[in-house]
Amino acid sequence: MRSSREGGQNNKQALIYRARTVSGFLLLLAVVVFVKLIRVQFYETFKGKKWSAYAEQNDLKLDTIPAMRGNIYSSDGSLLATSLPYYYVGLDVKASSEAYFDKNIDALVNKLVRHFGEYSAERYKQRIVAIRRSKRSRYLRLKSREISYLEREKVLDWPFFRREKGGGGGKFETVYRRYEPFMPMADRTIGGLNPRTGKGWVGVEASFDKKLSGRNGVELVERVEGGVRIPVGDALNIRPEPGLDVYTTLDMNFQDMAESALRRTLRQYQADYGCVVVMEVATGEIRAMANLTRRGDQDYREVFNYALAGSTDPGSTFKLPTMMAILEETGLDPNREWVNTGDGLVHYRSVKIEDTKRGGHGNITAREVMEKSSNVGVHLLMEKYFYHKPDKYLQYLKQFHLTTPTGIHMKGEKPPLIRDRTSKQWSRTSLTFMSYGYELQMTPLQTLTLYNAVANGGYWVRPMMVRQIRNAEEVVDQLEPYVEETPLCSPQTIRKVQQMLEGVVERGTARNISASHYRIAGKTGTAQKLVNGRYMVGRYSTSFAGYFPADKPKYSCIVVIDSPRGFSKEQLYAGSVAAPVFKEVADRIYAYDISMHKPTREKPAEIAKTVKWVGKSNELSAISKALNLTPLPEGEEWVQGAVASAGKVTWQARPVERPDVPDLRGMALRDALYILENKGFRVSFKGAGKVVEQSLPPGSKVSGQKSILLTLQ
Repeated sequence: MRSSREGGQNNKQALIYRARTVSGFLLLLAVVVFVKLIRVQFYETFKGKKWSAYAEQNDLKLDTIPAMRGNIYSSDGSLLATSLPYYYVGLDVKASSEAYFDKNIDALVNKLVRHFGEYSAERYKQRIVAIRRSKRSRYLRLKSREISYLEREKVLDWPFFRREKGGGGGKFETVYRRYEPFMPMADRTIGGLNPRTGKGWVGVEASFDKKLSGRNGVELVERVEGGVRIPVGDALNIRPEPGLDVYTTLDMNFQDMAESALRRTLRQYQADYGCVVVMEVATGEIRAMANLTRRGDQDYREVFNYALAGSTDPGSTFKLPTMMAILEETGLDPNREWVNTGDGLVHYRSVKIEDTKRGGHGNITAREVMEKSSNVGVHLLMEKYFYHKPDKYLQYLKQFHLTTPTGIHMKGEKPPLIRDRTSKQWSRTSLTFMSYGYELQMTPLQTLTLYNAVANGGYWVRPMMVRQIRNAEEVVDQLEPYVEETPLCSPQTIRKVQQMLEGVVERGTARNISASHYRIAGKTGTAQKLVNGRYMVGRYSTSFAGYFPADKPKYSCIVVIDSPRGFSKEQLYAGSVAAPVFKEVADRIYAYDISMHKPTREKPAEIAKTVKWVGKSNELSAISKALNLTPLPEGEEWVQGAVASAGKVTWQARPVERPDVPDLRGMALRDALYILENKGFRVSFKGAGKVVEQSLPPGSKVSGQKSILLTLQ
């Protein structure tokens, strides 16, 4: 017991000793810091003067050094937004020695007159000398506007700016300006900065502001006349950390296709606004997001992101989830379920339901209800299967991800408005209106996401705008596609609605956009505009949502054209207005993305075996003479040589200028590249040797983006 008590006392004494030691150390540290502060304030000097004297004469304080904002890139590495440094040029007129000042002032003034020219030489010199003689002032801004980096490099070689004995005083105040090389393309999607705060305002700039902003630094500055702040020294500075770079999923070629097609149609129909979104089916990566609003006569600009925040009645595009719910609930065969739509007009309670076709569609199948976009047919199917159990229908809409936002990593997405029976606005006819796209609000992106899921075999994919965050070449964050593990509905239902969407284009309301080289699947939507609480006849919001190629979907797309004008009522429906924009965008993407092209049915390998040489005649002439072959035909720039019977070589002209797509088979890659790139083609190739296959047949014509794949062997 005694030993235990002695051990406890020793431990206690040890703890007390340690506590006293730590306290003594902290006290000593405080004294050192206090002495250092006194020394800095009253004894240490900067440029020959004590810091206390600076404090008495000038307003010294710590100031923020803004960090350089990170860049925004497209999917192929093209620069979408960057910060360019600009500089205000100033002079601390009292920093240089008297001898240096007298010797170099005239040379500086001459430079100012020649390069800036805001004042005469005499006036420049008067201003500089006046401030140098002043007791209070010492800083002068030499140019009222900022200069570029290249101009700054020239100024660095001027007197007072270059490092010389007795010189100095030249100052640069750095400011950053945001620059978008592709502006105004995708302007609202890329976003901009708040001019007051410098923070991201909308788009990617706002959604990833923290990543892009970096970390500001701190420096000691002297505040002089006009609120100008001059850096005083580096001793207390904390350097800023530049922002990270954001790599988006946008493809500016796709963006250009979408915007040009959209703008042309908006002008044609004098519409209020429109948007186009193109998304990759498997990943949800958005390749284009165009939003154009009418500003003045025939002038359309990006001022609002309708794709993300423009909620409207979706109209007949909403018949897709209605039909999915019916098929999933009943398992019916849409080719055997008959619906008698009569003359296209029925009354249900207080609602008049009518089809756009005069006289109606008569007795049609459920498949044709979708293809012909019959409101009466949808109502009759809903009356048969869901009017007595509305909660079940609403549960399907929730299952299809239609009651919540998509969750895209972009600020500003407006949530969908789909009422349930607890809502005060719910009525006995709400289910009727909802079934064909009224009394609910959805954004184009939310509608597209459902169609994309159907294209993806029923698996819902979250739309994504950004794929990587980088620090220079280092990947800091990789954003992976999000795909739901469970499909929205059964495979049987997906197959049935996919066939229906193809039928809309082949036989239904969008048969005018049926493509020859590939198939399109989709649905038209024409919704009457709600104005002051009333739906207006003749005022429409038109849309087309779908995907392509239908047999192997790679891209989904939605087009919205709001309030088209200037044509008859029938010509203002979605099939005539929005669907052709979809077709134009899809055609250009199909021509551009050669991975969707079907391989040629020809047998180019046999031609390549027959044709031994293809090239410029002057080069092949040397080969012909060296091997003692048949002479080449005269006056031809490009020729081909083949081995005929008995080993005889024959030559003939190979024209390459007139056809849009020339015959390249048998050529070396060097020659094929030379010809195609001069014709404006984007060329990719695989293999080595001579060209044996080309993705575009010889003699064919290509519009829009020109891309071709060459196979070498």
